Amino acid sequence: MHILTRTLPNPGQCFFSCTEEEDAVGEVKDSRVRYTNRVLGRSMSKRQQTGAMWDCQSKYVCIFLLLALSGLFFLFRNINILEWKLNSTLDLSSIRSEGSPPGLDRKLSFFCSHLVQEPSIEEALEDSPPLESIAGPEPLAVTTPLDQTSDPAHSLFAILPAGGGRERHVGDQLEALVLMNDFQRRPKSRGGDFLLARLHSPELGAGVAGQVLDHLNGTYSAIFPLLWEGSVWVEVTLVHPSEAVYLLRRLQEERLNWVPSKSLFRSGLLSETTECNLCLPNNQQPLCDYTDPRTGEPWFCYKPKQLACDTRINHFKASSQTYLQHLTSKEALLFQSGININVHIHATGSDSVTVLPKEKDKPDEESSSVAAAPIRTPPLPSRTPPSGYYYQGSWRALDGVVIRQFNDPAAVIQCLKGKQVYMYGDSTVRQYYDYLTSFVPELKKFNLRSHVRAGPFMAVNIPNNILLKYRCHGPPIFWPPLSVSQLHYVANELDGLAGGSDTVVVISVSTHFSFFPLQAYIRRLRRIRKAVVRLLNRAPGTVVVVRSANLDQRKDNFINSDWILTQLDRVLKAMFRGLDVMLLDAWEMTLAHHLPHDLHPAPPIIKNMINTILSGVCPLSSRT
Repeated sequence: MHILTRTLPNPGQCFFSCTEEEDAVGEVKDSRVRYTNRVLGRSMSKRQQTGAMWDCQSKYVCIFLLLALSGLFFLFRNINILEWKLNSTLDLSSIRSEGSPPGLDRKLSFFCSHLVQEPSIEEALEDSPPLESIAGPEPLAVTTPLDQTSDPAHSLFAILPAGGGRERHVGDQLEALVLMNDFQRRPKSRGGDFLLARLHSPELGAGVAGQVLDHLNGTYSAIFPLLWEGSVWVEVTLVHPSEAVYLLRRLQEERLNWVPSKSLFRSGLLSETTECNLCLPNNQQPLCDYTDPRTGEPWFCYKPKQLACDTRINHFKASSQTYLQHLTSKEALLFQSGININVHIHATGSDSVTVLPKEKDKPDEESSSVAAAPIRTPPLPSRTPPSGYYYQGSWRALDGVVIRQFNDPAAVIQCLKGKQVYMYGDSTVRQYYDYLTSFVPELKKFNLRSHVRAGPFMAVNIPNNILLKYRCHGPPIFWPPLSVSQLHYVANELDGLAGGSDTVVVISVSTHFSFFPLQAYIRRLRRIRKAVVRLLNRAPGTVVVVRSANLDQRKDNFINSDWILTQLDRVLKAMFRGLDVMLLDAWEMTLAHHLPHDLHPAPPIIKNMINTILSGVCPLSSRT
């Protein structure tokens, strides 16, 4: 079967030459009309030559012929619309076929394929580590009956005994075995649940993130390093059952306009507002192409009916939405607060152990309980040691960096003396600007008449030659109206810095990409990574800090799910691994802390993050 298709016009050509395209379309339609008239003419000529024969036929034959010719004329006139519908149907059916989640190698789907440039071979190789970092077992489809999904109330965990009945000491490892059951108290036979684990001592203000290993058979191991002495408690939380993870994985690839953005176009007294996004179907109406010429980052708006594309004046989040409205009633049951989302799993037996001081003259070793567990049959993934832990409320890094406590504003001034600090990203890095300008009164804010949330902001301390600046990243960003003149991409900002030992750069780009397919986030990080490499090549002394995503756990917002934020965290860490940058592990710093998880971490956590950054900027000397 031969299917008629046509090549979609390049949106960049259509946006500013729509008149030429309309003329071309008119010529095509005229030619189709002339063709139809020739067909009609030949038919009428043939009818005159054989009039006697037609007179003998029933009048219904003539009616049928007229209807057939009318249908042919209608088909030619509307073939563009029919082809668009056919292509859209094929795209949607290919994505939702058999309910299978999209593969990791899928690019932006739907109508994005004709807008987004395919990565080069070199870029595809760079993308491999980030994609591998989020690879995992394929969870069950949402078609699983609800009573067969993971139920935290009927699941349990048990702390495994130390090998040989020995006591636990600082430097050992602790393992807890998690057994997942469904709502009928039956053991789960597959993995894919998203669990978080933490080891903590409330009276000591201590905590460390645990690593959860999926054995793919309904059981999990939570592994913790024992880093301090005293009583420690194990905490295991089911964030999402595997069935919800399946749904989140699918939605992460399919969604593109769940949080719509818009722009206002204005010229004189005439104004129009249109929808904007990373990609839009260019078959519905003309598009304005605002793809950044330097980074290639795409952004499009529907062209106003009466205004030109260059009359765009701002960018803003269109409206707040109830995200659960995008789910079916059955799917929504997988996101019930207090039932199957962010619920603690209880222990069978004790949930705490006592840790003794480190044994003298004995090297660190793993608890033999890890090797003694007979339940695991699949090979375990490699373990990643934690980046740090809290003790007495202060963060302690495990990479050898001593975290200083900047409890005095004078110490902050001394550290930043003669330095320029540039902060780029979302509101999570704006918290650092707010903290520093509040904690250090000597940093005087310069009024740029900016929006209180979006910036840009600037503060200075002239006596000590300190400059502190914040600027939000380019779209997608979901904030109140921003002037298009303030929509700057981080990679371009980095290319504009001279850099050097007096320059500190802090980058945080994650949260606003939780609403888009993962490939969009990878593409943005790839551009930023290349700009960081260029900056460090021309100014090796520049201090670059990259902040990872952190946990949120808002029970009313599954779009900013901790599972999705964890995917962003892993991708970012893989993308910047191996570069001479400081990686601020916000994910572990929020998980290990006793305060509730929040998209904007509480002040005690922000203080520890600032201490970590400043400790990298002003490390203790060997003499100290």
